[in-house]
Amino acid sequence: MSANASAPSTSDDVLKVVIYSDDRLVREQIKLALGRKIASDLPEVEITEFATADALLKTLDKEKFDAAVFDGEARPGGMGVSHQMRDEIPGCPPVVLLIARAADAWMATWSRAEGISPYPVDPIRLPDDVARVVRNARSGRTDALSSSLVEPGVGSRHPIAE
Repeated sequence: MSANASAPSTSDDVLKVVIYSDDRLVREQIKLALGRKIASDLPEVEITEFATADALLKTLDKEKFDAAVFDGEARPGGMGVSHQMRDEIPGCPPVVLLIARAADAWMATWSRAEGISPYPVDPIRLPDDVARVVRNARSGRTDALSSSLVEPGVGSRHPIAE
């Protein structure tokens, strides 16, 4: 791959975002939250969505995206997929992970994601979180995750066995 392939880059007239979740309703919520434009200083959003990790990884190996939104509760989980793509795919996009519990922020750090956003999908916060990682990637900054991005007490859509 060329040296340019290591940085997320697409044309200035579209912001390519990839979504991964095994749950169709979660993918729909993400698409609705992102809408056509996530910030006034960024181009319109073009979304590509995946229900399986295999299809996602194959596409990421061939196509460049500006950002990715992964469902941390998916099966296989978005955290593991994020970690795997860092090892296997040069030039992968910055990732925002949807996490259901504040305690999962440490796993998001392990996954090497650039951002986290709470689940259930917040239609105000998710676009802001994605815009932040896109701006950081475009400026060459890679800010560390902060657990303060997710508030304690955020519930899971999957019940936790006690």
